[in-house]
Amino acid sequence: MAKLPIEKMRELERRFGEIEARMSAGPAADVYVKLASEYSELQPVVTKIRDYERAMTEAADLETMLSDKSVDREMRDLAEMELPDVKERIEALEQEIQILLLPKDSADEKSAILEIRAGTGGSEAALFGGDLFRMYERFAANNGWKVEVLSSSEGEAGGFKEIIATISGKGVFSRLKFESGVHRVQRVPETEAGGRIHTSAATVAVLPEAEEIDIEIRAEDIRIDTMRSSGAGGQHVNTTDSAVRITHLPSGIVVTSSEKSQHQNRAKAMQVLRSRLFDMERQRADSERSADRKSQVGSGDRSERIRTYNFPQGRVTDHRINLTLYKLDRMMIGEIDEVVDALLADYQASQLAQLGEQA
Repeated sequence: MAKLPIEKMRELERRFGEIEARMSAGPAADVYVKLASEYSELQPVVTKIRDYERAMTEAADLETMLSDKSVDREMRDLAEMELPDVKERIEALEQEIQILLLPKDSADEKSAILEIRAGTGGSEAALFGGDLFRMYERFAANNGWKVEVLSSSEGEAGGFKEIIATISGKGVFSRLKFESGVHRVQRVPETEAGGRIHTSAATVAVLPEAEEIDIEIRAEDIRIDTMRSSGAGGQHVNTTDSAVRITHLPSGIVVTSSEKSQHQNRAKAMQVLRSRLFDMERQRADSERSADRKSQVGSGDRSERIRTYNFPQGRVTDHRINLTLYKLDRMMIGEIDEVVDALLADYQASQLAQLGEQA
């Protein structure tokens, strides 16, 4: 593990103390809001730094006691018993501080746009797409996040050929960003009389939701077309010119939205377009930074098969970290924290390893 950056830790403590003093002095409301935001960002790492410093002082005191022959035997025995626990605590705190000091992904705190598309497997792939959407919808509910469907195309037997939704809340992208990729399902379809297991797939993309300040879209770079949008069940009795298709000419990205309101469709389509362009820029920057190194989890390769859901065996396997859980039923009702946490831990471990090599 890389050594702790002591100077940086001292600077963070100094800044934290400065913010505390300025906040207690009663600044103007807008200044207070900015200070409070920085305070909440620094508080977790400064708390750990102070715990670490106390533990280091405690360890030094115990070692002094052990080496001092004038200290009675009983006290030295007690110090000898306590020292291993203190050293273990120091080691754990070093690891926690290293993780807290890792470079932050600027998009981590953002809301996200979730896109699910049925892949190979026909109707069964669309049904699986629906299962995945409900899984993420329940995971979002468990975290107190809001889900809003932007556009969807239903499969003939149910589920979705494609569904795009926003998931709004603090830190959504940080928890869902490793879900991008090909998800494969193995199960016996209800229509399968012979009981044979079929394999189908759906592609998931999770994009950080971009705001207007994140990405600028020039009016001359887009073409907006309105189209007829059909009513429920494919009936055309209530057709209107409400569906909107926006084409971003420089990149060729096309986004459609076909809800009832043309005004809302335009806003929703622009929201998705901004996020796709923002994500494309992030992908380009990431590939430039890591041209000589590709993180196993963080590569963002959406053509990569990342996970298999085996229904007959009740098994879920994430192929990137070789994690297998026999909790398929729990995962499908949104309990995916164990996999999300394992992916995040693996990503952090790879970042720490890189820092260790650079040190």
